[in-house]
Amino acid sequence: MFAAINPTPAIELTRVSRVYGVFAALRNVSLSIRAGASVVILGENGAGKSTLLRLIAGLTRPSHGSLSIFGEPPRDQSHRLAYMSHETMLYDELTGLENLRYFAALQPPGLTPEQALREVGLDPALPRRVGEYSQGMKQRASLARVLLTQPDLLLLDEPFSNLDVASAAHMVELLLHYVQTPSSTGQKRTLLLTTHQAELARPLADTTLTLHRGEVVSMSQASILETGAAQ
Repeated sequence: MFAAINPTPAIELTRVSRVYGVFAALRNVSLSIRAGASVVILGENGAGKSTLLRLIAGLTRPSHGSLSIFGEPPRDQSHRLAYMSHETMLYDELTGLENLRYFAALQPPGLTPEQALREVGLDPALPRRVGEYSQGMKQRASLARVLLTQPDLLLLDEPFSNLDVASAAHMVELLLHYVQTPSSTGQKRTLLLTTHQAELARPLADTTLTLHRGEVVSMSQASILETGAAQ
């Protein structure tokens, strides 16, 4: 059973812009995302989805404006969040278990490497190197990597890319299980996920955010109603 909702927003942006030379990847974005929300971010290529996640993850800084995670600067809350990018960030020459043991040594894990792999349906004893995995297996191993620390805030950038229908559906099931499992503090976990596959992400969305040319054009508490919103 979940504890009372934390009144401090999980994420808050105030007039945030991110500019690269003359190109504005994000333009004057202000938004507040409550702790425990599951937010699916839609938008065309170049809309600013990846930039938004990188800002929240603390991997880049706003050119203008302010950003807080659980009421503090992103870098001060880095232990409470995990970010999964387009790249798996895994070493192809290592097995899945060897990869997760390496990452577990970098920061205190909430799960053992073996537990994290089982969470995503992979056998920790599998001797195959990651470079020999199918794309679906690589995505699941990458998800296991970010679940190691059992983060309160999970940031996923296009986790369904290059997955077949069955693998993508399995990924959705894994994420649903994760967000429905309370954290160690009893709070509901917060999820932000970017995708072009709005229909696939429907079960995950209690909030949808649509970006267009670096600006927020809509934010709704309802589930995704049509795939056309992502176009």
